[in-house]
Amino acid sequence: MPDSPQSPRAALVTLGCARNEVDSEELAGRLTEGGWELVDPDGGMADVVVVNTCGFIAAAKKDSIDTVLAAADTGAKVVAVGCLAERYGAELARSLPEADAVVGFDAYPQLASRLREVLAGHPVPAHQPVDRRTLLPITPVSRPAARAGGPAVPGHGWGPPFAPARPTRRRLDDSPVAPLKIASGCDRRCAFCAIPTFRGAFVSRPLDDVLAEAAWLADSGVRELVLVSENSTSYGKDLGRPGALEELLRRLVAVPGIVRTRISYLQPAEIRPALVTTIAGTPGVASYFDLSFQHASEPVLRRMRRFGSRESFLALLGQIRRHAPRAGARSNVIVGFPGETDADVAELERFLTEARLDAVGVFGYSHEEGTEAAGLPSQHDEDTVAERVTRISNLVEQLTAQRAEERVGEIVDVLVEVVAETDAGAGAEISGRAEHQAPEVDGECVLRGPVASTAASSLAPGDVVRCRVIAAEGLDLVVEPMELIAPVGGVP
Repeated sequence: MPDSPQSPRAALVTLGCARNEVDSEELAGRLTEGGWELVDPDGGMADVVVVNTCGFIAAAKKDSIDTVLAAADTGAKVVAVGCLAERYGAELARSLPEADAVVGFDAYPQLASRLREVLAGHPVPAHQPVDRRTLLPITPVSRPAARAGGPAVPGHGWGPPFAPARPTRRRLDDSPVAPLKIASGCDRRCAFCAIPTFRGAFVSRPLDDVLAEAAWLADSGVRELVLVSENSTSYGKDLGRPGALEELLRRLVAVPGIVRTRISYLQPAEIRPALVTTIAGTPGVASYFDLSFQHASEPVLRRMRRFGSRESFLALLGQIRRHAPRAGARSNVIVGFPGETDADVAELERFLTEARLDAVGVFGYSHEEGTEAAGLPSQHDEDTVAERVTRISNLVEQLTAQRAEERVGEIVDVLVEVVAETDAGAGAEISGRAEHQAPEVDGECVLRGPVASTAASSLAPGDVVRCRVIAAEGLDLVVEPMELIAPVGGVP
């Protein structure tokens, strides 16, 4: 008998945030179900390279375009998906002819067939952007009915009543840590942010869907769940379920195999006392607060269409630390916003100095078309924005290093992520993260001592080791292992 035809091969390249990582794994599942073989993007074996782009700020957009161009140089067909494709659609297709197709979110369920069209040389109409805030209503009563037959919501491909009763997600790595999307879109109107226009209105995933996916992730070897969305504190408001986020956290820690659940993207203005106590006091929930402050000067925050001040933010951090003195806290800030004065920058510096945050992302204001901020007076030139980014970044580097030094002597539970063999006889290099360290952005723990110096096989990714912090190196901590408290697959 003749050999069966070889399956077409696709590679996925993911840019941007953890939410995009979930979307890519959903696309991977859809492609696999559609008869595609997934291959390594760097292996040169792909017939089609799918680039999941980011469209958040200017630097991310440039990175996405450069990645599409690099993929085109491999000789494979190239399809742009993700936020940049959704936001600009046909405009991106016209300006980037190296992309064989530009596909929006609504085409995700049919991506396997769209890629076959591209591979066959058939033209695929470019996505036509639309303000996605208009596609779904906000009220709890009307949204479920609209969602049942409405537009695709990336990262929501799980379970009834709105999707197939089996996962459309396929993991693209074997890490013991995985993001889990609890919602998509945003109903806030921050002056600097275009995300709601291309991600749409806020839509929570039904709690049972989230729990089902969490159990599936645990079965695939995941030990830590990182809950992601555009604004996690809004979870449940469109479902008519007050306190849904606290309930979700309590139920996720009961999922067999999951040892830690972490939540990210918290909006300070929406944080309730019950949420603070749930995160700070629930065993299995990481005592970790990812707080989207963005600035600390009240006049700047008002122009940003945000709430808060240096005093209110410090009060929130004080409330958190009364419940959990060693809780991790991180944030992002934007400098160079239109109208920002030297006094505003000094207020931000004062806040950062008093806040004792474990990590801070510093971003220069990005002029985004279609946002309110793009039309504000007193826009700063690029040199001024860059100077302020450098000024605040240097301060943050000093402050977060000091905060890490304060943790020397603490006892931390480290989830092992990397066990790498070194030269023969030299043991293994082992690293992981404590509760106050989120993946990729907050530093890591490096194990040194008797356990770390044994053979690589003695510890495995997913093990949880109780350690003592013995030194700090920037954001990273050097820790000495004390005991294995939660091994993969059993008890010590």
